[in-house]
Amino acid sequence: MEQHKLRELEAMCIQEAPPACTAACPLHVDVRGMILELRRGDLDAALRVVRKALPFPGIIGRTCAAPCTSACRRNEAGEALAIRALERACADLGTHSPPALLPSRGQRVAVVGGGPAGLVAAYDLRRKGYTVVLLEAEAPLGGRWRDLPERELPRSVLEGELSELEVLGVEVRLRSAVAGGGLDELRAEYDAVILATGAWSNETFGLERTPDGRIRVDPVTCATSREGVFAAGSLVLGQGEGSAIQSMCDGRRAATTVDRFLQGASLTASRQGEGPYPSQLYVRTEGFAPLPVVAAADAQAGYTAEEARREAERCFPCACLECVKVCEYLAQYKSYPRKYVREIYNNLSIVAGTRHSNQFINSCSLCGLCGEVCPNHLDMATVCREARETMVAQGRMPPSAHDFALRDMAWSNSSQFSLARHAPGTTSSEYVFFPGCQLCGSAPEQVRQMYGHLRERLGKVGLMLGCCGAPAEWAGRQDLLAEQLARLSAGHQSLGQPEVILACSTCYRLFKNHLPEARLRSLWEVLDEAGLPAGARAPQDKVALHDPCTTRQEPQMHQHVRHILQQLGCRVEELPLSREKTECCSFGGQMWLANRDLARAVVQRRIAASDTDYITYCAVCRDFFAAQGKPTLHLLDLLYGKDIAERAHRPAPGWSDRHENRVRLKRAVLKELWGEEMPDQPSYESIRLLISPEVRQRMEERLILVEDVQQVIEHAERSGARFQNRQSGHYLAGHKPAAVTYWVEYSPLPASGQGQELQFVVHNAYSHRMTVESSQPG
Repeated sequence: MEQHKLRELEAMCIQEAPPACTAACPLHVDVRGMILELRRGDLDAALRVVRKALPFPGIIGRTCAAPCTSACRRNEAGEALAIRALERACADLGTHSPPALLPSRGQRVAVVGGGPAGLVAAYDLRRKGYTVVLLEAEAPLGGRWRDLPERELPRSVLEGELSELEVLGVEVRLRSAVAGGGLDELRAEYDAVILATGAWSNETFGLERTPDGRIRVDPVTCATSREGVFAAGSLVLGQGEGSAIQSMCDGRRAATTVDRFLQGASLTASRQGEGPYPSQLYVRTEGFAPLPVVAAADAQAGYTAEEARREAERCFPCACLECVKVCEYLAQYKSYPRKYVREIYNNLSIVAGTRHSNQFINSCSLCGLCGEVCPNHLDMATVCREARETMVAQGRMPPSAHDFALRDMAWSNSSQFSLARHAPGTTSSEYVFFPGCQLCGSAPEQVRQMYGHLRERLGKVGLMLGCCGAPAEWAGRQDLLAEQLARLSAGHQSLGQPEVILACSTCYRLFKNHLPEARLRSLWEVLDEAGLPAGARAPQDKVALHDPCTTRQEPQMHQHVRHILQQLGCRVEELPLSREKTECCSFGGQMWLANRDLARAVVQRRIAASDTDYITYCAVCRDFFAAQGKPTLHLLDLLYGKDIAERAHRPAPGWSDRHENRVRLKRAVLKELWGEEMPDQPSYESIRLLISPEVRQRMEERLILVEDVQQVIEHAERSGARFQNRQSGHYLAGHKPAAVTYWVEYSPLPASGQGQELQFVVHNAYSHRMTVESSQPG
């Protein structure tokens, strides 16, 4: 991932964008941070938050035009938050401490004008370490604030807060008017000058003017036509055209420019965040109860600490987190995409050391729900998929991370299961049925029945068995994916490139994305249009429909499935997240392999969305839900199930059972339809095993297949590479067929009679991903 790509992705995540109140504030007070401290009852901390952005909080808390109030999203659910009153409470009740100063820079700045703009400019520059002289033509300081009545702005507050300038070390010179000629003197004496004399002044100091007579000033930098001289406030805005808070913003902008000017930095770079701007933060306000403003018992005195806390409680969290709200994966890692993207980038950039984000990258189901709900369509699936591909290309992806799924894919595309045939008795195909490996592993009998129904309705329908290659794509193995796509394309071409009917939505997505030359139809579209099998019926009770996540961009598939259920008379409940916003079952992206605990949480979240029994049209979704106790039907259960209620409760087949089911399916169709026998089986399959239910369950949890155990025992018996426990008589042997080493504790049973096959009792089985290297020479 290149740096520019990282920046683009980070910018798409708006979670860190300021809320509307802060964005609307010309000085960008961190209202959210202030509210957090007020809720805790910590007024001192709240005041510190306010003063990071806002000098003179007691003055502003009484006089500000409060653009934050009109922008407050609380307006959409009750009344806007009383932000100005809360800032005043912080100033009145919190403990003031002088702000920190940077070390002296040895440069001098003159600020002309003691109104809001000049005061903020002097305050900011002094804090940055400059020697500041503030020149005011009148006496005392304050500008327009001096015109406010006592009840609105008590003089004690005004004098008290402005006195902080002298505490900071700003030299204040009252009754020090500067005329046009005086600017030359100031420029000679000071390194920079800021003019903030207010709209009452007609003096333009010999600077370039606008047609209406005002000083011409760059709106971004506050620079005038003379180098080192800058202008801000009402002198630029004009009489009545800017509030005090806007003048303060101009004063801060001028101070920032002076700082850059004196340091020789760019005056224009990265200035887009200055002043008010529309918030980019997406916030959903529905669901929040409308609440009125907490009224102060004494309006003149303002909020008490308790009243301020209660008003702060009215603020709801302005945050986007739309993706985190719907994705258990993003939620469990307790952050959000902007930070995740940075973590992934850092993980990919590591040359030597531990890559702590490997599991995070591998745990994404790649389902794309985050991109669907994100206001800017930032899709973590794309980021994680590219990261996996990059790690594989660089040799940094642990080969064992996806080993089980890749070996399952390889097995499904071996002679044990793969097949490409025209329909029996034909030499060409108008269609070919590709049911996918998981449906064949879960419900092989239903695949046989459906193939018969398709031939009956459509005529010349060929059959292709195998895996589409999704595990390779999910693992970032572009080499293996290319091999599988070539295999699929060759099988398709051998049948004359007929229209492909796909029962699996994952297969449908992969064919659509990678084999654009193939004409595709989902099985559900075909059934909706060609008709359902005789005897299809609906369950007695209502069912909640779960759309597989790989149908997210297939609205026509959603519609065909719903129409089929309607034809059957099903009473269907739509889940809160469905169709294009459906959730993953944890199989996608091989999450279930990379992060077992997360996968269980994902399934639990999904099956908890409704108390109603589920129906779906993905075999793995059905089996994953059923494995965690959720009664779930596959759509084919309505077409071919004898006892629908019982089918909803049938256990999910284990991974060894899935292999066996695929073998049986191929053996059955070869014999029944083409009159052929299966090719010779691998030699290890002749080994007979006795496995207790406890050991079988352990093997299932550890992803150890029966054939893995058979290969270990065959290798041990043939090579003699085994250990024997003299006390128990058990043998222990290991074998590494690919990236994972399997160990089996077993013992042989003597044959019960002549010609009887030798059987083995399996006592335990486990695996590891370590590579044990010999320390011996050679």
